[in-house]
Amino acid sequence: MKIAVTCENNEVFQHFGHTPEFAVFTVEGETILTKELLPCGDTGHGALAGLLRAGGVDLLICGGIGGGAQTALAEAGIDLVGGASGNVDEVVAAYLSGVLAVRGDFRCHHHHHEEGHGCGSHSCGGGSCR
Repeated sequence: MKIAVTCENNEVFQHFGHTPEFAVFTVEGETILTKELLPCGDTGHGALAGLLRAGGVDLLICGGIGGGAQTALAEAGIDLVGGASGNVDEVVAAYLSGVLAVRGDFRCHHHHHEEGHGCGSHSCGGGSCR
């Protein structure tokens, strides 16, 4: 199984569509076999699900994520756990152990980002994006 986590500086990045990279873990049972970083480059919201699918990802763990991205992931056959935060290695270990604590209000409700707009200036389902 492959688990991707939105990532910046080894922490869960809180806005799926703007994540700079994914930490991709290959796991077997509760054991992490490998960890690789998958850079997103200029890939936007719409293409990230395809990037993950092409990488063989089965599950995405993230902070905040919008409805369109959730739909794209579902169509790509990728399961989703939203509302996570913290160190990506610890988050995956907690998920595998069945003790990952997440926020229930992880859905981003904005529709676009204007020039100069940062994730800190709006709310993603009640939780700050950044």
